[in-house]
Amino acid sequence: MALATPFLLIALWLLAGFAGALIPAQVARHDGPAVVEIGLIATPIHYDLLLPLTPTLRRRFGFAAAAGVAVDGPEAGWLLVGWGAHGFYTSAGRYADVPAGAVAQGIIGDGSVVRLEAWGQFALTDLPDAQVLRLTASGYEALLTRIEGELGTPRLVKAPGLTPQDAFFAGSTGFSILRTCNVWMGETLRAAGVRLGGWTPTPQSLRFSLWAWGERAAP
Repeated sequence: MALATPFLLIALWLLAGFAGALIPAQVARHDGPAVVEIGLIATPIHYDLLLPLTPTLRRRFGFAAAAGVAVDGPEAGWLLVGWGAHGFYTSAGRYADVPAGAVAQGIIGDGSVVRLEAWGQFALTDLPDAQVLRLTASGYEALLTRIEGELGTPRLVKAPGLTPQDAFFAGSTGFSILRTCNVWMGETLRAAGVRLGGWTPTPQSLRFSLWAWGERAAP
């Protein structure tokens, strides 16, 4: 029975995530037409954002260039933004290589990091694992403001990170099993006006919540 307890707890946590995906939550209201397309990129454990590298975005995230993130490169078309636990997210190699201590720290509570990486020029529809979301101008500004608030005064943690072209910067909020990277993503998207449930701890629950609430900005 003792051996089965951890698996039971994990199963309950996963099921609770699907319930949380349906809990009504406050969504910021942003009036106007949806004029900005962003991407959500699924990985086995979380979602990343893809933001169009306009001249304004290059300027606002220009600090990352000093860490090797080619935000000002002529071939760069998108900025990938991810968020996660400091110890787990910055561990190099495969997920199986992540130290057990980093996993345990993430469960009980850890600091956070923001991952930035410049991607090339392409259409979001060319990526089979990308989900396209359309935001109003004010919704997109709210999303950028929230990311910048998470970064605060940018402080480099690790560069390169998971690839030769990315970097990790310190986040200002904490990570735990109750506030995972997918919960952070839900908070960020709701601030931008995207309908989502109140608690989305796994990529599956976030995906389900997007589907259940219509994947569109609040009217």
